[in-house]
Amino acid sequence: MPLISIITVNYNDLNGLERTLKSVQEQTVNDFEHIIIDGNSDDGSKEFIVKTQENYSYWVSESDKGIYDAMNKGVVAASGDYILFLNSGDDLSHSNALQDMSKHLGFTDFVYANIKVIDGEHEYIRKTPKVLTFRYLYDNVPPHQATFIRRELFEQIGFYDRSLEIVADWKFFIIAICKYNATYNYIDIVFTNFYLGGISSMPENMEQIHVERNQVLEKEFPFFLDDINYRFKLERIINNLRKSKKIKLAQHLGFLNKF
Repeated sequence: MPLISIITVNYNDLNGLERTLKSVQEQTVNDFEHIIIDGNSDDGSKEFIVKTQENYSYWVSESDKGIYDAMNKGVVAASGDYILFLNSGDDLSHSNALQDMSKHLGFTDFVYANIKVIDGEHEYIRKTPKVLTFRYLYDNVPPHQATFIRRELFEQIGFYDRSLEIVADWKFFIIAICKYNATYNYIDIVFTNFYLGGISSMPENMEQIHVERNQVLEKEFPFFLDDINYRFKLERIINNLRKSKKIKLAQHLGFLNKF
């Protein structure tokens, strides 16, 4: 079984950190290393890490330049064949989660699964397509807390772009798949629980996400943008036509096939 490096980034989220670390320590397999990158928290997180440090192969608590700087630190410290970012607050779905996924490692650059999204008392399963397309990756990405990344990809592509505040993991993924032809495999199981409230899930950050993604696309995929924007325009036209009462009547009377 390939060695897994689980990287947990934390900043002032002691309760989330405890939940995350507990789920890792309850796993039925132990062929992994656990790396903790704490951003010099002052809420008791550092003290908790020190108290339980025998469970980690490496940990550090120091100031950083944002979440992607912290994640890059974790990659540098990692020695595993695959990297899993299970950041503070997220937890593995059950004690056999790593065992279920580990059997699929070693064949592709990415291996990803589903997550359960939890928003207070409401929850649902978020699935990712088995086949990834540029259209899908334009505004989506397999969830990092359910995605194993072959560590060699960081040596080939480079680390997360620290100039981006929210979408650096999305940039890494879309470049790996669409420019470097990285291989991937989808496993249709629920691997982790994701609790809404992170920076990328806050509605007020949607505009910044859009801006950062466009910056990446304009730099990395300029020839695709005209085509994809034209497709979006056609999709809007088709959706508006579907809502038209005249079109619905024509379809009902058999004068027009459904589309």
